[in-house]
Amino acid sequence: MRTVFFGSPEPALPSLRALLEAGHGVELVVTQPDRPAGRGRKPTPSPVKEFALSRGLAVFQPERIRNDPAAVERLRAARADLFVVVAYGQILPPDIIDIPPHKTINLHFSLLPKYRGAAPVQAALLAGDAKTGITIFRLNEKMDEGDILTAVESDISPIENAGELEARLAGLGSSLLLDTISRIGAIPRHPQDAAAATSAPKLRKENGLIDWDQDAAAIDRSVRAFTPKPSAFTFFKGQRLIVLKGAPASDRVTAGAPGQVRRVTKRGLEIQAGDATLFWIEFVRPESRGPLDAYAFSLNGRVRAGDILG
Repeated sequence: MRTVFFGSPEPALPSLRALLEAGHGVELVVTQPDRPAGRGRKPTPSPVKEFALSRGLAVFQPERIRNDPAAVERLRAARADLFVVVAYGQILPPDIIDIPPHKTINLHFSLLPKYRGAAPVQAALLAGDAKTGITIFRLNEKMDEGDILTAVESDISPIENAGELEARLAGLGSSLLLDTISRIGAIPRHPQDAAAATSAPKLRKENGLIDWDQDAAAIDRSVRAFTPKPSAFTFFKGQRLIVLKGAPASDRVTAGAPGQVRRVTKRGLEIQAGDATLFWIEFVRPESRGPLDAYAFSLNGRVRAGDILG
């Protein structure tokens, strides 16, 4: 089948790779424009662009596809049977969605109508859900509201962070995508239940600030949900400290202020959290430094019992 693929970040790559390996024609890859990144703020291509160019695929990077008449003509010229969208990063207008005979399908990282929006994986982790999944639906002009074609459910591991869960769902989604395309003309469409819909808006950097008044289980969910980005963080001696990994402690302590370091051991830093709970910080990334285990940070940063984070 002739396709046009819309995608930008790393989680879109398994689906693009699967299309090629299955023999589907990818006539054009549409991705976000190069964006400044790194300390030098050098324009950097998306992972999808880099992969597409390595495979000799044509790449198109409209700045604002909704307001670009030339984009409509470029997409019509591809003469695709189907448009496939996986984490593209821009909303497509109806005059693009309806171009191919089989219209446009979108792979979404949740079981719709739950967690419509830009951050469904993080939302599932923050909520403490035991299950999530992948949904492929017929795209329309509204945010993740189109008719459902196929879906697959998956358990969430209690130790998975957002990056790990998203990567695993991306693999599941690539298989579901191929199955969906193989039956694209025969799959019944199921309207979403609007009453059951929940939202998962894009996360901001400041949303990752750890609230030590929360109990340890809630803090653990936040750390996993915000890893690897936009990052869960606290402050130590006025410096931003990213928390990469941790776990709730099994014991409880009633004394101590939220954010207080209770113990420093080779496991890491045991921190007083809310509701008499304790949280172990095991791996961190200090400001302007690389990742390291929390015990090593305690030696370099001279962390002691009684110090306060936050």
